Amino acid sequence: MILLPAIDIIDGRPVRLYQGDYTRAEQVAEDVTAAALRFKEAGAKYLHCVDLDGAKAGKRMNAAIIKQAALKSGLSTEVGGGIRTMADIEDYLNSGIDRVILGTAAVENEALLKEALAEYGERIAIGIDARNGFVQTAGWLGSTSLDYICFARKMEAMGAQNLIVTDISKDGTLSGPAFAMYEKLKQEVHVKITASGGVHSMEDLLKLKAMGLDGAILGKSLYAGRIDLKEALSKVEVC
Repeated sequence: MILLPAIDIIDGRPVRLYQGDYTRAEQVAEDVTAAALRFKEAGAKYLHCVDLDGAKAGKRMNAAIIKQAALKSGLSTEVGGGIRTMADIEDYLNSGIDRVILGTAAVENEALLKEALAEYGERIAIGIDARNGFVQTAGWLGSTSLDYICFARKMEAMGAQNLIVTDISKDGTLSGPAFAMYEKLKQEVHVKITASGGVHSMEDLLKLKAMGLDGAILGKSLYAGRIDLKEALSKVEVC
């Protein structure tokens, strides 16, 4: 299981939200590149970035900052937020970003999703953000009637190889991951699943690894000092 330290970005600043609430954004580092470099110093190989402004606005807002952090840190970086066109996807993938995450676009633009998966395969991840079992869009501000399991099955059928799955009620809470959600999902689809939201201890990570999850995203647990990244990498990550 790989570990992906997370940097969420609003107005160019690295922040953390609580259950997706933009009004509760808390700045967690001096700048995005500095945070990425600290993760690299601890031994990280991967980085998860979300352009929260972009997710909300429906267009990329912090792309330059994200690309700079990826370039200067050298970390294998995946990016989500505000990616709505093939031009968006191509710009990131041609600028040193390793993988892009389609969330709202995967729900609302099937033609784009098909084209992206056909062209880039595993370099496209699908972000499934769920509240009470239903997929959310537009930076978690938009609701749908899509059941997350049904949506995951559809994504697998369309050729998606990587799912990044968040229980919004867990995000930023340090209350533990949605283990039952991931266990159920693993029984229904046979693609790579990365867990996001709620991780707060080494025990959480070891349990996710034992469940056969392919990755775990670490955010508030790192910034709050609940998990030491260097220790976690040594005990959990298998590349």
